[in-house]
Amino acid sequence: MQDPIPERAWRQALAGSQMLLVAFGALVLMPLITGLDPNVALFTAGVGTLIFHIVTGGQIPIFLASSFAFIAPIIAAKTRFGLEETLGGLLAAGLLYMVLSAAVRLKGTGFINRLLPPVVIGPVIMVIGLSLAPVAVNMASGKTGDGSAQLVPYDIAITIAMISLAVTIALAVWTRGLFRFLPILFGVILGYGLSAFMGIVDTSGIAEAPWFAVPNFVAPAFSWSAILFMLPVAIAPAIEHIGDVLAIGSVTGKDYLKKPGLHRTLLGDGLATSTAALLGGPPNTTYSEVTGAVMLTRNFNPRVMLWAAGIAIVLAFVGKFGAALQSIPTPVMGGILCLLFGSIAVVGLSTLIRHQVDLSERRNLVIAGVTLVFGIGGMAIGQIEGIALAGLVAIALNLVLPGSKAAWGEAPLEESF
Repeated sequence: MQDPIPERAWRQALAGSQMLLVAFGALVLMPLITGLDPNVALFTAGVGTLIFHIVTGGQIPIFLASSFAFIAPIIAAKTRFGLEETLGGLLAAGLLYMVLSAAVRLKGTGFINRLLPPVVIGPVIMVIGLSLAPVAVNMASGKTGDGSAQLVPYDIAITIAMISLAVTIALAVWTRGLFRFLPILFGVILGYGLSAFMGIVDTSGIAEAPWFAVPNFVAPAFSWSAILFMLPVAIAPAIEHIGDVLAIGSVTGKDYLKKPGLHRTLLGDGLATSTAALLGGPPNTTYSEVTGAVMLTRNFNPRVMLWAAGIAIVLAFVGKFGAALQSIPTPVMGGILCLLFGSIAVVGLSTLIRHQVDLSERRNLVIAGVTLVFGIGGMAIGQIEGIALAGLVAIALNLVLPGSKAAWGEAPLEESF
């Protein structure tokens, strides 16, 4: 029986606002770090979520927003190719999701276990977090993400960064209820207030910005170099996507791998990512923070995510809101990112531990060791480097090196993420 819309709409809108609030901190941090427009990120997160729900028949309570896995590749690609060609590479990454979707539809999910067992997944996720560590430290020290310029005096910056980090940690560890899922937001708010008190917040942009403004959309350009650079990066978010679909299924008690099917969820994510790139926004991914909030509130209605998407789209056209986001000082973001990027690395480590990957096996030691050094060290072969190269190397080594499947930490798909 369908909900009576007039009676329930306001409740769904309120719940949607709550879900957007949970996702908000990570959603806007990613474009701020990479130099993309946060208003465009809000718009493409909303549109991407709507696309995902159309493709999957509105069956899954999932919200899509900025993917942290692409931070380092976007920063590197913008320096090498420029923004427009970087967006072209991101569009191609979304197309790769669609290729994976077609493969799953034709072959089923079994091949994914062979291609991406835990011995591959764990080190690649660790690379995502650890390769970003210098960015967090530079920003916490008052520098730009690449460390090329000092934006805020070190003593002031490190004080703000560490207090922002401490507040975020305290909320993540000691609070209960919905506040457990809002540590980033409160860390930013307190850090921003402290920064204003210490005189390092520039509010001139907020005063000059109009209330209504069309986001700064940017069209992509295409080059094979940028596409080949970015394509392999999509491997890690694809792993994250599968894990989040399984996680929300365990929360709601439904098997979304069968209905609507993993091929549909991958297709929806891929279309959302490619659409974001067409408009100048960051790639989209499913948000585990929102999954946690769904579990806490027990609100399994997918319509709630449609309200969250709609509210994000509306906020994208508030010019002063975007200007306020861009005025967040670098040390505030840097302090919080020390926790976020470290948490990503720990997720990869826990993948190896949880699935009992035997690192005394020489093949596993080789896969993990080479993947970590290539990814964290920034090894480059041709146009492929860093996270992208690490992912390809991990997959290739896993496919060619002999060894016992039991030692890989291989398990059925439902148990692998």
